[in-house]
Amino acid sequence: MARRILKQRIAGILITAALVGGTTQAAEVSVAVAANFSAPMQKIAAAFEQDTGHHATLSFGATGKFYAQIKHGAPFQVLLAADDETPALLEREGLGVAGSRFTYAIGRLVLWSRLPGLVDDQGEVLRTAKFEHLAIADPKLAPYGAAAVEVLKGLGLMAALTPRLVQGTSIAQTHQFVATGNAELGFVAMSQVFSSDGKLTQGSAWAVPARLHTPIRQDALLLVDGKRNPAALALLDYLRGDKARALIRSFGYEL
Repeated sequence: MARRILKQRIAGILITAALVGGTTQAAEVSVAVAANFSAPMQKIAAAFEQDTGHHATLSFGATGKFYAQIKHGAPFQVLLAADDETPALLEREGLGVAGSRFTYAIGRLVLWSRLPGLVDDQGEVLRTAKFEHLAIADPKLAPYGAAAVEVLKGLGLMAALTPRLVQGTSIAQTHQFVATGNAELGFVAMSQVFSSDGKLTQGSAWAVPARLHTPIRQDALLLVDGKRNPAALALLDYLRGDKARALIRSFGYEL
């Protein structure tokens, strides 16, 4: 009996020590997140903090702008890009940790309008005069914008629709153009207009077939400022885990 009580006391001491140790080891990581990944990353960050004690400070924007900021010394420790080219370039330039890069999601492009019934399920609205403005993200800064241009060229519509194009600096601003009615429709990320249960949140949409553009492979990269940060290392590991992958998939991304 006394031996069992002693074992219970020792176990309690070890658990307390582990909890205290976990608290003192908790750290913070600064993450540059592609704008299209805002909704899933907010949920992932909350789960990450609950499960590990580490806190992720998130900044959302265009991948091209993040590249310029990182080149000029912005103190980000992890990059979650909207493409695979930018992380590879940063790695080659010595600003990313070699061997840390991996694809965390494959994005889906959607033609969306806040107006019900405007966008049909084949995207034929693009061949009509039912709209005055078509929003896309800047193809030089945002991979989703580059994919949108690729789709328009493949459909033979680029020349005809160029006068009607309005460009956002990021996919977030592009979504805003459509959401506010400044453009009747636009190419956005699926995660921006579909909820985690797969339902369209508003309006009408056409999920662009993946065969119409180069796969939007979104890569994660550990930046040199984060190589000694336990929270940065833990976050990249967490993104590979089942819980994060299930959240990513629920927003329409492929893995």
